[in-house]
Amino acid sequence: MKVVLLFLLGILPLSAWHLPSQCQQLVVGTAKSWNSSYVSVTLYEKKGNSWKALTQPVSGRLGKNGLAWGRGIHPYASKPHLKREGDGRAPAGVFQIGQAFGSHKSIKKKRDLTYTQVTTRDLWVEDSSSPYYNRHLRIDHEPNTAWEKKAQMRQNDYPHSLKLYIGHNTASAQQKAKPNAGSSIFFHIWRNAGKSPTAGCTTIPEPQLRQIISKIDPRKTPLYILLPQAEYSKLRTEWKLP
Repeated sequence: MKVVLLFLLGILPLSAWHLPSQCQQLVVGTAKSWNSSYVSVTLYEKKGNSWKALTQPVSGRLGKNGLAWGRGIHPYASKPHLKREGDGRAPAGVFQIGQAFGSHKSIKKKRDLTYTQVTTRDLWVEDSSSPYYNRHLRIDHEPNTAWEKKAQMRQNDYPHSLKLYIGHNTASAQQKAKPNAGSSIFFHIWRNAGKSPTAGCTTIPEPQLRQIISKIDPRKTPLYILLPQAEYSKLRTEWKLP
């Protein structure tokens, strides 16, 4: 039965779907168009039947080539663009929010949000041919191969010193991430005060990133929705969005 339901979800039209009822927190990102690398990000929380903003909108950056439909919990969609590895586009759709990572010993966060202090042995695998594709991997030795060094999460690069996982094309115990569909998608600190786009992540200023991370509560099933503004407006009522 579960397989059938998942199949049906995949073929549902976008307008026939809506947010899961257990979702009580929603990070909303909207861009001007599919090809824009600029985004406005706001965190909302559900109070009764209404969404209330917990943060002020903050400007950020996306992939240098804009957006493409990703692999999340929303129905499958491929037009006008479908996310591919290395395409320079941020994944559009609705995604689970995962754990936080960073170089700091601790951060301000809710008790149930997992935080991992990244070491030189922490890898995030972007090699599509690997069984660990799009997964966090901590090895038991210092990286000594080109493959391991390339996958290191700790690169002495301050914009990556704090990040929050966005569940695009997520690998799980039940299934592997789809090869070449995109990997390593996070919220993280923006680069060059917002002058630089990303390879596919969502980046915002550090104070606002810390604010959002401090409020994310896994008990409220937080999700991230990223869409062009026109698409968001079209789906707002059907998807029960803020």
